[in-house]
Amino acid sequence: MADLPTGDAVIGQSGGPTAVINQSLAGVVEGLMQGLAASGKVKRIFGMRHGVRGIAKGRSSDLVDLGAIPVARLERIAGTPSAVLGSTRDKPDDAYCDKILEGCRDHDIRYFFYIGGNDSADTCRIVSEKARASGYELRCFHVPKTIDNDLRENDHTPGFPSAARFVTLAHMGDALDNAGLGGIKINVIMGRHAGFLAASAALARGARETDADPAKRPAPHLVYVPETPFLMDKFLTDVEAVYTKLGRCQIAVSEGISDADGKEIGPQLMRTGEVDAHGNIQLSGSGALGDGLADRIKTALTPKGGKSPRVRADTFGYLQRCWPYVSPVDAEEARAVGRFAADLAAKGDAGASVTIVRTSNALDSYRSACGRADLSAVARHTRHMPAEFLAGRNNVSPAFYDYCQPLVGDLPEFGKL
Repeated sequence: MADLPTGDAVIGQSGGPTAVINQSLAGVVEGLMQGLAASGKVKRIFGMRHGVRGIAKGRSSDLVDLGAIPVARLERIAGTPSAVLGSTRDKPDDAYCDKILEGCRDHDIRYFFYIGGNDSADTCRIVSEKARASGYELRCFHVPKTIDNDLRENDHTPGFPSAARFVTLAHMGDALDNAGLGGIKINVIMGRHAGFLAASAALARGARETDADPAKRPAPHLVYVPETPFLMDKFLTDVEAVYTKLGRCQIAVSEGISDADGKEIGPQLMRTGEVDAHGNIQLSGSGALGDGLADRIKTALTPKGGKSPRVRADTFGYLQRCWPYVSPVDAEEARAVGRFAADLAAKGDAGASVTIVRTSNALDSYRSACGRADLSAVARHTRHMPAEFLAGRNNVSPAFYDYCQPLVGDLPEFGKL
């Protein structure tokens, strides 16, 4: 470690909170304490309040001394959902990154760790390049996080397994409600560009059912993701076919479903819509997609002069992110990626994005390991569901069950008459 810079380290959390993001925070702290701090290369470990805002403002009050937190308290924090430091949706541009670097200089930060998605990886990339160009030695590490599961170079990302577990369990309970009363139920699930989370609803079936006839599948009968063009007429035909045979139909649909031209369906059904910090129409906080689809179904399936079917829609929204009953695999891996980032720094890595690599896919012997990727390989890119995970326009394949089932953990078994 003789050639490594000596100074302070800083850790931040960015983007949507998850159920296990604090495990990653604890993992970085733990790894630093056992490595660079123990060797004297890191003098203090700070946490940034609300992501990079905490360092860009240049105020010491926005930095938390994480190294002074007792181990028992850090463990409680690790098991607590949401971002304990506070998060941010800021997407730093060139000028913003100049302020981040200036803040790092002012506080003698030599090791920068940012937990988040691809925008966070991009922030690390830009700050790292600016530091190198200016001659300031700063090691920048991106620690993966996103429930959308859309980071390249990763088999999956911390936060996704726990959110997928929530989606699966919610559909299991909702399917029983739907079977008890009948009618048509739509559940709108997070995922603007990637359908992994919506697809995880299929695990609620309790069987790897891929029958071409949706009415022969356990609920959810229909699953729609952004990777497959959403055709309204086909959708209505699918729903009518299931409802006619069963008197009920449960539908899992991603908030980011798009038509054949790549235009999102949600905004087409919305009269107005809020725009987020990245210029996207806000989908997760609106029930417009579910309500719009419900209206289309009622119109299409109501016989002339007859009664319309019972159609209801729920938008899961933020409930998916921080449900406290996490996937055990998720908690373990989220901690591991944090530790691995600190280990990379201790081994002299100049900067990288930590990745998760699956090393065994057997249900009874699932295993994974941490790896590294260049920041540029992850920054700004979006990973989509591969074609082999999809079956037709409204279902998942056996390959997706193989992929997702080991991540969500054990599921309850229900009885029936």
